[in-house]
Amino acid sequence: MKYLITGGAGFIGTNFIYYMLEKHPENEYVCLDKLTYAGNLANLKKAMEYKNFQFVKGDITDREFVFNLFEQEKFDVVVNLAAESHVDRSIENPGPFLTTNVLGTQVLLDACRKYGVVRFHQISTDEVYGDLPLDRPELKFKESDPLKPSSPYSASKASADLLVLAYHRTYGLPVTISRCSNNYGPYQFPEKLIPLMIINAMNEKELPVYGTGQNVRDWIYVTDHCEAIELILEKGRVGEVYNIGGNCEKRNIDVVKMIVQKLGKSEELIRFVKDRPGHDLRYAMDISKMKEEFGWEPKVGFEEGIERTIEWYKANKEWWKEIINGEYMEYYNRTYGHMY
Repeated sequence: MKYLITGGAGFIGTNFIYYMLEKHPENEYVCLDKLTYAGNLANLKKAMEYKNFQFVKGDITDREFVFNLFEQEKFDVVVNLAAESHVDRSIENPGPFLTTNVLGTQVLLDACRKYGVVRFHQISTDEVYGDLPLDRPELKFKESDPLKPSSPYSASKASADLLVLAYHRTYGLPVTISRCSNNYGPYQFPEKLIPLMIINAMNEKELPVYGTGQNVRDWIYVTDHCEAIELILEKGRVGEVYNIGGNCEKRNIDVVKMIVQKLGKSEELIRFVKDRPGHDLRYAMDISKMKEEFGWEPKVGFEEGIERTIEWYKANKEWWKEIINGEYMEYYNRTYGHMY
């Protein structure tokens, strides 16, 4: 089988490529990535050594380019991880999110139709459901729940999901969708909560936490997510949506305090900052469908996952030092105030 993995130079894409190269060396893999600020070709340095892997730089919104690539490579499976994904940036400038996440998905779907791809898998997010109240812990998102996105980012992902399902209903395109909770682990871009806190704490910098840090997220270690995607590709029913989660709800402030403690730093580094507009209160995924159909459950506990992640960032300082300059720091200072 030949796989196209879009957005494969990003955090989840990179981890998925390495997971599949190890688990399924019999397949061929092509990574298509535009290499925007969050895409990093250095992530794939080891993958480049594999004969069954190749990297292609390109934009999924470029119809002619994408169709030529499909014509040349004859893909069997497409896994779409290409997305603008940071909520704060979508609030600042929604345009690129709609262009990439909606129109880019449409281009891929049209190419899949024309060239007879046997499976298109869309990587989505729990954020398409909106949020849950903090005082109703029994409530969790189900695949049948209505979509109520809160940010331009989540609205763009919800739009893409609906488009994918419409292509299945209208054209019979063989599709699946997975909606996952918050990922963490190696190669995650430093603007996200966990790597941001690890790097700042290591550097004795202030740790900016939105509001009072009471917002709750369901955390999953990235390799558990990769395993879930693999199972959906192999056994998932066409036209279905699958929720993926870590069964691991944590308040943001508790995540930050755990990182501080693991690094032996002072909680005095924590600084509460003005809350994000429309900040979702709580996410939690009902993963019973994954468990019932595939026997899947997350394997990596949060404490183990955090320790693995901290060790990775300690061991790969050159990787993140290359990132925390230039455009990233300009954005960081706009969002949290000048801190470096």
